[in-house]
Amino acid sequence: MTSPRAAFGVMLILLASVFFGVCGPFGKTIIQAGLSPIQVTWLRIVGVGLFAVAAAFLPLYRARKDGLKLPLGALALFGLTAIAGVQAFYFIAVERLPVGIALLLEFMGPIVVVAWVRFVRRNPLPRAAVIGTLLSIVGLCIVVEVWTGLRLDAIGLLAGSAAAACQATYFLAGEKLTAKVDVRVLLAIGFTTGAIALAPLAAPWAMDFAALNEPVKLGGIDTVAAVSLVLLVLSTAVAYATGLTGLRFLSAPVAGALGYSEVVVAALAAWALLGESLTVPQIIGGLVVIAGVFTAQRAVASKREIDEDNAEPVVSKV
Repeated sequence: MTSPRAAFGVMLILLASVFFGVCGPFGKTIIQAGLSPIQVTWLRIVGVGLFAVAAAFLPLYRARKDGLKLPLGALALFGLTAIAGVQAFYFIAVERLPVGIALLLEFMGPIVVVAWVRFVRRNPLPRAAVIGTLLSIVGLCIVVEVWTGLRLDAIGLLAGSAAAACQATYFLAGEKLTAKVDVRVLLAIGFTTGAIALAPLAAPWAMDFAALNEPVKLGGIDTVAAVSLVLLVLSTAVAYATGLTGLRFLSAPVAGALGYSEVVVAALAAWALLGESLTVPQIIGGLVVIAGVFTAQRAVASKREIDEDNAEPVVSKV
């Protein structure tokens, strides 16, 4: 039976997937208004970073008062990879590969997580978690309709693979860091590092901020790009906060498999907010992804339960 802790973790990861999924349409309208993808990404990271720094003030003060040392190197690396790297490499891949292929490569991250945990950490994995991940990959292939554009490019493939590695870092490093550091501190340092790292690529000093006043349409409602940016920042902040908190209760492989629900949400959000139609294969693929997520959910056990099961028995020295 799934424990309350594990059930709460599942709820948080699925909630994070919902908020990550709706970010696509918000970002797309800002890009259509005139900003480049990397500029939108930088504004997104800076916006979340401001919220995160404000929220982290109290836990940072307490940590300093108690004399606790933060793993600053690991936190900065998380920001460079799981926040800045995954997005920057994905956009490089999109420029050189069909979008569906680039998305497929990025979402190989949970496969990397499964392989890392099984063969590097040498930890046994529930069969349902592995099957659920593989099933979701198949569903993703159908959703992005990979057969419509199999054009290979060496740099694009490397960038897509790097995006997958960075996504895997989100789950693997997030699982470790959330056990040691307050999530608010992790987000504050991570997003600050990501904003600094992407600044040379985004060139905010040359950004046309007037584009934020351009009219856009969301869900049939006329608004401006600035509203989309606010919604993008808020959705991203909630997604990272709930997702990283969920990693305190679930193992990285299971969380990664559950994260595939983001693809289904993204497709539905594009249909609802942008009027983008869904094809029959995409609907079928979405159902396959959901089946994979449901299969992985059956493998859920709380991290506390796993630690207790793997703990060595205590031998009495009488």
